[in-house]
Amino acid sequence: FQLVQDIKHKADMSSSSSFVQNMSIVRPEYFFISGLSGTPYSMYYYIFLCFTYVIAVIGNSVVLLIIALEQSLHSPKYIGVFNLALADLGETNAVIPNMMKIFFSDSQYVSYNACLANMFFVNIFITVQSASLVVLAFDRFIAICLPLRYHAIVNNTVMSIVFVVIWMFNSSVVALSTSLMTRLSFCKSNVVQSYYCDYGPVLRLACNDNSINMFITNLIAALFLIAPVFIIVLSYLGIFFALSKITTWEARLKALKTCVSHLLLVGIFFLPVICMFIASSIISLTPNVRVISGSLSFSLPPMLNPIIYVLNTAEIRVLIRKLLKNRIVPIRKKFLK
Repeated sequence: FQLVQDIKHKADMSSSSSFVQNMSIVRPEYFFISGLSGTPYSMYYYIFLCFTYVIAVIGNSVVLLIIALEQSLHSPKYIGVFNLALADLGETNAVIPNMMKIFFSDSQYVSYNACLANMFFVNIFITVQSASLVVLAFDRFIAICLPLRYHAIVNNTVMSIVFVVIWMFNSSVVALSTSLMTRLSFCKSNVVQSYYCDYGPVLRLACNDNSINMFITNLIAALFLIAPVFIIVLSYLGIFFALSKITTWEARLKALKTCVSHLLLVGIFFLPVICMFIASSIISLTPNVRVISGSLSFSLPPMLNPIIYVLNTAEIRVLIRKLLKNRIVPIRKKFLK
């Protein structure tokens, strides 16, 4: 009889622990995206973001089309620019339209699965932007420091393989980090203090062990923020050292001019993020300050990148002039007739 009771007790305990394990994961049906709360004239800020969105989509689409259609731009450098523009376009479409839909329709609720999907797409495009800037820095380093070996080291095949690996690796890492969200319970709150399903604010809502998620977060920050900045700084130290060996200032400036576009892109992409990290570590930022600084750091680079490349790249300027001339001249002839 005692043996039967022990077996029954163990069975009850087993079923009870199984039940607790199944019930331990608490997932909200919706997340509430807080955005800007209690800020006067916030509507004007959203209109400004719409403006940046339109410019970013048009600018990056033009850059993609020109590089894809113009045979003379099928070179290693422009393969890098093409992937950067593609990532810019993807990130812009992943962030701003959802933000506008949420706040203009006064529906700030996002379903659990839609939140994870939004998180994945935003993060994959941001990591590709970071990796693209590193590849372009490598391209400039080889072009200036090892000009005679440039075509042997950097060619279209090598650059294409590099970007295929980047897209695959980044997708795998971001997919892993997003899938690990499904093991978390959200029993504290479902209010996300951000303007989209931001990984950090969502992670802070978890009420069970999130140590694995924190490890992956730190790994992603190391891989796509700290390491890229370190590599880019090293590459430019090498470039400046190589330029110091050139005797004439004219030759130095000519070589440095080829790096201006890339340096501007690096500054626009990394400086806002670094400043936000430093500021948040020194002082406690309010949710609204985080939303404004974060949305600006995500929306301005995709808008400015194509403008910078058009203004600083002679080949693209010449091609745009040709396209405009081919369009405008026939129209003028029609009106003159």
